[in-house]
Amino acid sequence: MSVLNVVVPSVGESITEVTVGEWLKKEGDFVKKGQDILCIDTEKASVEISADVSGKLSILKKTGETVTVGDVVGSIDSSISQEEDKQPEVKKEETKSKTNTTNKKPESVDTSKTDNVGISRSDLQNLSPAVRHEVLSKKIDIGSIEGSGKSGRVLKEDLTRKASSPADTKAQSSERKVVKPMSSIRKTIATRLKGVQQTSAILTTFNEADLTVLMSLRSKYQDEFIKKHGIKLGLMSIFIKACIESLKSFPVVNAFVEGNNIIYNNYYNIGVAVSTDNGLLVPVIKDADQMTLAELELKIKDFAEKARDKKISLDDLSGGTFTITNGGVFGSMLSTPILNAPQSGILGMHSIIERPVVIDSKIKARKMMYLALSYDHRIVDGREAVGFLVDIKQSIEDPQRLLLNI
Repeated sequence: MSVLNVVVPSVGESITEVTVGEWLKKEGDFVKKGQDILCIDTEKASVEISADVSGKLSILKKTGETVTVGDVVGSIDSSISQEEDKQPEVKKEETKSKTNTTNKKPESVDTSKTDNVGISRSDLQNLSPAVRHEVLSKKIDIGSIEGSGKSGRVLKEDLTRKASSPADTKAQSSERKVVKPMSSIRKTIATRLKGVQQTSAILTTFNEADLTVLMSLRSKYQDEFIKKHGIKLGLMSIFIKACIESLKSFPVVNAFVEGNNIIYNNYYNIGVAVSTDNGLLVPVIKDADQMTLAELELKIKDFAEKARDKKISLDDLSGGTFTITNGGVFGSMLSTPILNAPQSGILGMHSIIERPVVIDSKIKARKMMYLALSYDHRIVDGREAVGFLVDIKQSIEDPQRLLLNI
């Protein structure tokens, strides 16, 4: 017998534990080399594992179990060919038909559609056994569901999300409570965020920035910027540049704690928080200090499209040294962002609101934004945190400072 173990691969920097998500094949199935057989969930994304050889699958770890990188979760017996694997099934079906001619095979269909569901045979074959069973038993129309798996494959969590949408819960409107289990990735995110709060001394300091000059400058040159670079000039790229200059002045905010040491990063990988159906993702712009505003905007757009199409890779999510999150896109006026471990700083942007401000003893209407910096007080002192935020405020209020690098 030639058996190859299915092992949890390394799935990214600092990730040691994952959750067994959905087995795409069931116990005893014959799988082909390169075929996706398992989804595992990390705190950042879902990752599909494919078979390294063809053979018969044995499952050792069940859905929902927590495992570590390197753990054996299953095995594939490559000594069994597909023809050999089919033989027992044929005999089994023959025996079943002889003993009970009225029995029907569960998913045997001889037409292009299944009864009452309207799903083609090819669509059913693309589903995992667990999802296929639920689709058939509950008569779910998968045509209206956007799959989050590889190549748009519909996963169990997609069915859960569909069931929890307003259109599908009207029938349950009479219920006072609806209990829905957390998805594996949501549980992992919750555990990670709780862990950050327990291991870091998180403190938040606030300030406000007058964006009137910046917004006017952006409006003045927007058409020329689009014409030259093929993309709009947004605020995020400018804030990234402002943060990088502040990080250079206060390098401890770009550092992190490792045991009893402080690791200083002399590079600037800026994470940009993105909200998705599967939770908050933070893709990282590597070496952002070496990029122009246009290059930053193009990278941000690329990440947004990847997030929308569920194509964010683990490499996209790894290696960040500082994070920016913009709650203002959802209308947030003020918040205290949580650190993205092991980083020591995260900047929160908020809504731009026109407010009365006293300037030279006169009240004027200005476009104002509250800024929040959460930081790890174990290594970042209040003086450094306040100075960092003041630097950003000055850069945003006087954008020419960024051009002059002052």
